[in-house]
Amino acid sequence: MAGHIIAVVGGKGGVGKSVFTANLAQAYLMELRQRPLLIDLDLASLGDQNLILGTRSPKTVVEISKLTGGALDLKALQPLMATTASGMSFISAPTDAIAARELDLEGLGKLLKAAPNIFPVVFVDCGSAIESATVKVFEYATMIYMVTTQDVIVVNQTKRAMSRIQDHLFPLDMVQVVLNRYVAASIVSPQVIQKNLNKTLFAAIPDEPETCAGALARSQPFVAAAPQAPITRAFHDVIRKIQQTNVLTQLAALKKPTGAAAKMQVIPGGGEISGRGGGGTSLSVVSKSTDMWTNLKLRIHKGLVETMDLKKQNVDMSDPKQKEALREKTRKAILDILAREDSGGILQNRDQSAQIVKEVLDEALGLGPLEDLLADDAVTEIMVNAREQIFIEKAGKPGLSPITFSSEQQMMNVIERIVSPLGRRCDEKTPYVDARLPDGSRVHVIIPPLALRGPTITIRKFPKKRIGAKELVEWGSMTQEIADFFRMCVEGRLNIIVSGGTGSGKTTLLNTLSNFIPTTERIITVEDAAELQLGQEHVVRLESRPKNIEGEGEVSIRDLVKCCLRMRPDRIVVGECRSGEALDMLQAMNTGHDGSLTTLHANNPRDAIARLETLVMMSGVNMPLKAIREQIASAVNVIIQQSRLSDGSRKVTYVTEVTGIQGEVISLQDIFIFKQESVDKKRRIIGRYVPTGFVPKFVEEMEEKGMKVSRGLFSSAK
Repeated sequence: MAGHIIAVVGGKGGVGKSVFTANLAQAYLMELRQRPLLIDLDLASLGDQNLILGTRSPKTVVEISKLTGGALDLKALQPLMATTASGMSFISAPTDAIAARELDLEGLGKLLKAAPNIFPVVFVDCGSAIESATVKVFEYATMIYMVTTQDVIVVNQTKRAMSRIQDHLFPLDMVQVVLNRYVAASIVSPQVIQKNLNKTLFAAIPDEPETCAGALARSQPFVAAAPQAPITRAFHDVIRKIQQTNVLTQLAALKKPTGAAAKMQVIPGGGEISGRGGGGTSLSVVSKSTDMWTNLKLRIHKGLVETMDLKKQNVDMSDPKQKEALREKTRKAILDILAREDSGGILQNRDQSAQIVKEVLDEALGLGPLEDLLADDAVTEIMVNAREQIFIEKAGKPGLSPITFSSEQQMMNVIERIVSPLGRRCDEKTPYVDARLPDGSRVHVIIPPLALRGPTITIRKFPKKRIGAKELVEWGSMTQEIADFFRMCVEGRLNIIVSGGTGSGKTTLLNTLSNFIPTTERIITVEDAAELQLGQEHVVRLESRPKNIEGEGEVSIRDLVKCCLRMRPDRIVVGECRSGEALDMLQAMNTGHDGSLTTLHANNPRDAIARLETLVMMSGVNMPLKAIREQIASAVNVIIQQSRLSDGSRKVTYVTEVTGIQGEVISLQDIFIFKQESVDKKRRIIGRYVPTGFVPKFVEEMEEKGMKVSRGLFSSAK
């Protein structure tokens, strides 16, 4: 009959876990007259057990893990192990930190699988960190001893360690808490510890520092050195309790997760994946049929609804602490439900179990299958065409994602979770909506009957890291000279329009320009969906509001532009001009609000002027075309054209000055242009920025304000 592995973990460093492990193994030997094996896997302590036991093994656990020979039996292990003075078998940890990093997990698993066939009990000193080696031990262990002390910080860390164990889907019944260095007079009583850990103590080991220190000085476990000491009797009581309660046999029947899954498996719903993008950890997913996987998720969902009604949880989701607390509470509820479920044949290893917990948690509190895509920094856009078809954009190029939704109802739940916190709705009466995620990512949703293939979701992701001029220069979107020129234009209070097509990077460039505004100025931003990330403190952010279900309550961009004129702005930044607000923006630029910034859709600077004329006409004000053009020529100083090129890159392609009006035609003069020269072997565009030789008229005004502008910047001879 195979033996058992008992893993010993410290709730925190310094709780006496190594001494506890050595003396527990010694007590087992003396009480039952059976030889145990003690493995020192505390790779951070670098050989503490060598000092406690007074010996070291010929080969360390790391060296044994790297053996590639045949089966590990007693004959093979005998020359690799040490035998202590009292008769225990012992495998040391390495005493060198570099060597400790070379542990082979597969080889460790081979040792842990073989050892219980040779020894009745194997004690493993696992250290105080729940790391990959520790998790590997748990996979083969029957019981986990968690060692704690009467210290508030230690108890708190012990609770976190137990939560980590549960995170790896090991049943908490495996964990038996031992109170070490017990003092009756301590204010942190065993009852307090049990209440905090929600776990009954398995044993309490009295504190006898003199006995422990004396035995340690002789490099001998005190169970052998001081057989009559109260602390020794406590260890013998622990061994007797293990035997009398038959706890190891009971725990051996627990359902535990097994080792890592295969490197490549099929995702429920189709496709293959080997891990998450963006440097995330690899997640293996189930290879069983979608129906079995989905049905198990539905059962867990049902159990979750019965256990806790998430809609009735009084949680402010804008509060990170409350949000995290709800997520932790929900995760534990899912783990408890999963432990009761018959998942045989579906969840064959720990990675599959972790995957289903993650999916249920994402669907209950997050955005379901979109969570992984949102977490992938390489994904810049998510385009859900239908339930089973999700395209993503990486490096400017779209591609089909293997991830799918399980149903249209799941999609509608995700949509509701996006729009509800913003006070918006999406239903048959209002079948489309613009919204944003908490991180600022822009979302557009359109549902049946307008969307024929089912709900459609488009997410323009918001970068986690603020993108500035430095990053745009590094990516080749502009040169450093042009970035410096833009800074001078903003600081010189020129009115700037960023023009470009959809997805060309207009908002990113506008955000970069906005961050050039001096911190002493009051900035008011007006947007449809708040996306701008300004680093200044003196900023007021305004966001438009659509009509409610009764068709009332709409607040347009134009309304907000009018409002901000009464708010003493030094700068007005409008996310995008799409309609009649263009007239109000021009009037603001012409009435003392110099240095305003906005964007609009157009293919080139000349088209930007034509579109601006059209938008002004949409204001409903009956103005002659010449008057409109005079307003534009007087208000706008610079047009920056941003384009997405054929290779997916985004670049500034024109920097153009509005020089005035001649007759009825607005005069434009290019200052810089991007000239495409060729493409490389990977079809990436190669080009350079070329000054046209034209020196802008506003340079003299900037110089009058004390700004130094190098005329050589505009020389076409460069």
